[in-house]
Amino acid sequence: MAAENSKQFWKRSAKLPGSIQPVYGAQHPPLDPRLSKNFIKERSKANTVPLKSKKASSFHEFARNTSDAWDIGDDEEEDFSSPSFQTLNSKVALATAAQVLENHSKLRVKPERSQSTTSEVPASYKVIKSSSDAQLSRNSSDTCLRNPLHKQQSLPLRPIIPLVARISDQNASGAPPMTVREKTRLEKFRQLLSSHNTDLDELRKCSWPGVPREVRPVTWRLLSGYLPANMERRKLTLQRKREEYFGFIEQYYDSRNEEHHQDTYRQIHIDIPRTNPLIPLFQQPLVQEIFERILFIWAIRHPASGYVQGINDLVTPFFVVFLSEYVEEDVENFDVTNLSQDMLRSIEADSFWCMSKLLDGIQDNYTFAQPGIQKKVKALEELVSRIDEQVHSHFRRYEVEYLQFAFRWMNNLLMRELPLRCTIRLWDTYQSEPEGFSHFHLYVCAAFLIKWRKEILDEEDFQGLLMLLQNLPTIHWGNEEIGLLLAEAYRLKKTTEMSPTPVVWGSGSARVAFCDSVLLESRSDLPYVFRSPASLGGCCGHPAGLDGLWDEAAPKG
Repeated sequence: MAAENSKQFWKRSAKLPGSIQPVYGAQHPPLDPRLSKNFIKERSKANTVPLKSKKASSFHEFARNTSDAWDIGDDEEEDFSSPSFQTLNSKVALATAAQVLENHSKLRVKPERSQSTTSEVPASYKVIKSSSDAQLSRNSSDTCLRNPLHKQQSLPLRPIIPLVARISDQNASGAPPMTVREKTRLEKFRQLLSSHNTDLDELRKCSWPGVPREVRPVTWRLLSGYLPANMERRKLTLQRKREEYFGFIEQYYDSRNEEHHQDTYRQIHIDIPRTNPLIPLFQQPLVQEIFERILFIWAIRHPASGYVQGINDLVTPFFVVFLSEYVEEDVENFDVTNLSQDMLRSIEADSFWCMSKLLDGIQDNYTFAQPGIQKKVKALEELVSRIDEQVHSHFRRYEVEYLQFAFRWMNNLLMRELPLRCTIRLWDTYQSEPEGFSHFHLYVCAAFLIKWRKEILDEEDFQGLLMLLQNLPTIHWGNEEIGLLLAEAYRLKKTTEMSPTPVVWGSGSARVAFCDSVLLESRSDLPYVFRSPASLGGCCGHPAGLDGLWDEAAPKG
């Protein structure tokens, strides 16, 4: 039989599942090839079937090459406890450990390195040290030591954002002072919020290009529908809703130990520590207890969907925004035990209600079989096929299904693809747009995909495409990149909605500029021209007055 004549996958390959292999890009340096050279030679001699040099270029080829890698009983045929394996592993482990310790010792002798990872913190509250700054500094220094000339020539000069992705935005402390325009916008927000009846339409227009940090908590409460527009009713509404939430806690939370709720609570308990694991704020036991209560109460009050993995991520932006109401410094390292019990209760209840309002609009994403996500992924595929046929054809050529990468984009609202500070800025606009978390999010995903057009077309195999799409390099993104992304999504939305025929582009030259935080773009291959929102009466840069936004371009001779 053919199966008897062919060896198993891991016996044909020089790489064995579970063995130590060089991991490039990790925080540890690559293994010394001299240590494993003899082992590789021995393995290559033992192999009777030559290895294929061609990489898997499609999903089916990839699946054929790996389907038997973990067959039951394979581990019984191979003796992994032999001395050769143990000697190799111990040598490699000792050498790697020694090299890591040597690198650490070199870094510690430099005084400027230790100074850069510490910051002055007020004595009013405790701080949990984050490893983000030290890790980024260590990786940067290693790169400079290995090839300083190449680094200086290849990397652009731009401010470095900590690896953990600081939550603060451009209006937070430690950033440059606000410009005159930012001060004017902040004053405009304060006038709207302090009026007897807040004009919600005007507030949405001003919030579209971003909400200042100082007024973001109350603005989000209003835009989500949690707070009434009437100033006199707000205090009583907050008091009533917060009491109602903690009434749910008293009534339902003890049932988490009952048999019919144990599976739900167990899954929540497992997922909470995975929520933003690199940010110390979310690893504090008190914060995790708050998240557990929020998610459990929501799950049992919505039995049609219950708790679904991914909903835990949707709590974090609300929690951070409402926490910032009581913390002036960066909240990334803030110890919440320094807050009063009343403050913590307010943050918890407000996070619950605002998350509930968000999920009310996208609950079909989390019901049985998640039909909402299935429809959105299909709509994204159709949209990309219209706006960039080359990228769409590239996916089809290498058998990449949109569901394989876009499911997470829809399920987590791009939170796994963007730093948390970018998600908060993104949600400023989502809450300003009609059906922002459902309909407009589709266009943001399309713009986000096309943003990486060049990188996608450069990949010519299934594995490379999926690795790229699941690990897009957005760690250094900030408000500017999100502003460009949102403006492109808005332009895309208006173009596809108003064009009677499918809109296709990708070859025309583009002229890009910023006007009131909204991207203005004129392309030679589009039948429409984007007009300045300022000429349409938009407030604070919001592309208001949707009628007449696009002028039909003159016919091309």
